[in-house]
Amino acid sequence: MYDVFISYAEADADWAALLADRLRSDGVRVFFDRCSLRPGDVVVHQLEAAMRGSRHGIQIVGPLTMTEAWARQEYAALVQASTGHGMRLIPVLCGDADIPPFAATRVWMDFRKLSGDAFNEKAAELARVLRGEERVRTGHPERELLDLVRPRSPRSPTEPTPASFVVCYARADAGYGEGLVDHLARADLPVWSLGDLTWGDDYLWTIRQRLRHALAVVVLMSPEAEESEDVTREILEGQRHSREFFPILLRGERNYLLASSWYFDARNGELPGPEELRLLRRLHPRSAGVDRSPAGAPVMPPPPARARGPARAALTPAVRARTSLSRLEALLAEREFEHADLLTTTLLLESVDRLDTGWLRRADGRRLPDALLSEIDGLWTRFSGETHGFRAQARRALLGGGRHADFLALSVAYGWRGSAADAVPTYQDFVRRAKGHGFFPTLRNPQSERYVDWYDQWTETVLAVHLRLREEGRVR
Repeated sequence: MYDVFISYAEADADWAALLADRLRSDGVRVFFDRCSLRPGDVVVHQLEAAMRGSRHGIQIVGPLTMTEAWARQEYAALVQASTGHGMRLIPVLCGDADIPPFAATRVWMDFRKLSGDAFNEKAAELARVLRGEERVRTGHPERELLDLVRPRSPRSPTEPTPASFVVCYARADAGYGEGLVDHLARADLPVWSLGDLTWGDDYLWTIRQRLRHALAVVVLMSPEAEESEDVTREILEGQRHSREFFPILLRGERNYLLASSWYFDARNGELPGPEELRLLRRLHPRSAGVDRSPAGAPVMPPPPARARGPARAALTPAVRARTSLSRLEALLAEREFEHADLLTTTLLLESVDRLDTGWLRRADGRRLPDALLSEIDGLWTRFSGETHGFRAQARRALLGGGRHADFLALSVAYGWRGSAADAVPTYQDFVRRAKGHGFFPTLRNPQSERYVDWYDQWTETVLAVHLRLREEGRVR
């Protein structure tokens, strides 16, 4: 049994040997072919056995790693072991290597430009993780968070994700964020943040699982957070799963994606007090009689008066609209249709100053900018091969007279429900079973589903937009 299997390209062999020796000196059981193979061994068989018998895998990434056939094969085997057998795969960058796509999905260690004491310190951190004794609180590669060492017990992706309060923040807000994590933990509330990621974690999978099972999503709002692509995606993922949100305003104004949510004002640097902690405890699964299903999820009650504030955002409307369209384009290019769906609705609401309500009236529909509707439809059309978008929906069915009764036929034609007799599924169930059926964008706000009038709000929003599209001749 080995603690780690080290894979490398021949061009990085000397550097890899240096790292292997350093890890051994820190008590790590290392498989490194130059030292671990014996004369007469069948190389392929020994490598396969060593991988199966290793708790961790290190892929050393140098400038030429992906150009060497053998290194690519070993990497593929390590990826398979990490996804199928629970091995932790840690990319380690050296030399002048760029971050390749495969490494970008995991929390990688950066040894580039390190030598002497700096190299030894970093290797010692890695050794602690490999021995399973400690873990380094870090973040994914774009967030260099605090370096705090805590005991750890490795968790396999096959294990159930525990429910917790998930704290999301931009790098600029890491100091307050980690202080908040400790504050909530001292209040005996289960909490998780990006700082709990460690080297080798599949951070995209981990973050999504944490948000999917979150008791509530605590978002630190600041100008930096609003400009962060990662924080935006984390908010959209939480909204997709109809999670409760507990926004905390640190600087500037509230995030436009959370304009309909109340928030705790922490612009003076204070942490949530007894009243706010009491609200969070109402979402704790230990609370007796709490229904954790989406339809029965407890609703966050109105906050104390001091937590209210204007529904303004940090960026100017014009800059924010352009930024949002760029984000919509990126999401569609990645086929993140659910996130793009939610952002589309937000863009339309924002254009007529209805973010705080979360839905549109008929009069609001008449004020929707023609250019914005065209840009949104063009993006959906281009990136879905004309499967999604307003024109694609119009090919299935056109809006009738604009009465509420017309919405029933429209929702069946667009694949938003199975038949006129079927109940409307929750948003999570809806997107899970309806992919590829040409229904996006839905203009649906899953955050509203906890309220009794959510269906009427959705109906009005769809009718408002599609009546506007018909008036402008965008759909025929």
